[in-house]
Amino acid sequence: MVFAKAWVLKKHFDGFPKTSDFDLKKIELPDLKDGGEQKLLLESVFLSVDPYMRPYSRRYMKEGDIMIGTQVARIVESKNPAFSVGSFVVGDKGWRTHFISDGKDLQLLPSNWPESLPKSLALGTVGMPGLTAYFGLLEVCKMKPGETVLVNAAAGAVGSVVGQLAKIGGCKVVGCAGSDDKVAYLKKIGFDEAFNYKTVKSLDEALSKASPDGYDCFFDNVGGEFASVAINQMKKYGRIAVCGAISQYNDSVPQKGPYVQIPMIFKELQMEGFIVSRWNNRREEGLQALLKWVVEGKVKCREQVTEGFENMPMAFMGMLKGENLGKAVVKV
Repeated sequence: MVFAKAWVLKKHFDGFPKTSDFDLKKIELPDLKDGGEQKLLLESVFLSVDPYMRPYSRRYMKEGDIMIGTQVARIVESKNPAFSVGSFVVGDKGWRTHFISDGKDLQLLPSNWPESLPKSLALGTVGMPGLTAYFGLLEVCKMKPGETVLVNAAAGAVGSVVGQLAKIGGCKVVGCAGSDDKVAYLKKIGFDEAFNYKTVKSLDEALSKASPDGYDCFFDNVGGEFASVAINQMKKYGRIAVCGAISQYNDSVPQKGPYVQIPMIFKELQMEGFIVSRWNNRREEGLQALLKWVVEGKVKCREQVTEGFENMPMAFMGMLKGENLGKAVVKV
């Protein structure tokens, strides 16, 4: 008999999440069966905390549901020949220590994953955030060599990969982040220009100074005021990939304007929102490209690892405050 621990959404977030919004439950799991869906027993090894969890919880969850999220898990017991005991998978089973699966919704780590590479990267650079950067740049921004790419929240899980992939693609890259340490990190991993948006006197002036000619591509993870200012710095025919809006996720009252129509019309801009699952049929392509660049040292990875399943809410709230440098993960 196995008992799983799971964090549930006790109360929908009102403004910024609080520890009292979560509840830790103990769940008894059934024994595996040869028939039916109870074929695999897995234990979570690493769990992800990501910005999307904040808006998705309101849209897709009921109070009392297990918090949504992805984990790298180890197979403990198997009655499915496609999955051997001890192998590692990525699953979307939420904030829980153990779970049962039939295997259909699990993805084995790539067979060429090097033993020396942390498996937690399957939740970050060689996982959903990396794929978000990859397809957002290639398919939405349609970046070309010689162009200038702007990315905000640039030291985060997605933004840091965006900047490095843009450099591989032959672009000039400008990034902004919320601390001097993060700015130093961006310069270390190859950003051409980087600044702390919290300390500049004028965001407009900082963007103009970083690229006087403007920007061909803008990979937006933040939205709000930053996006309103940046859109006026776009070059004619510029492309904007709207990936996230972390500046607005915790607002109780929606922000108002400025509005985008005038600069979009006169600069003939393209702005497109996207969710990475659109390219699920090309997942393997993206993962293999990212894994290759990581192994070759062309893409550097940084993780903020919180120890202990009991600290999931703390890690989640810290990530929303921008305390993480690189990908925020929890080690069970």
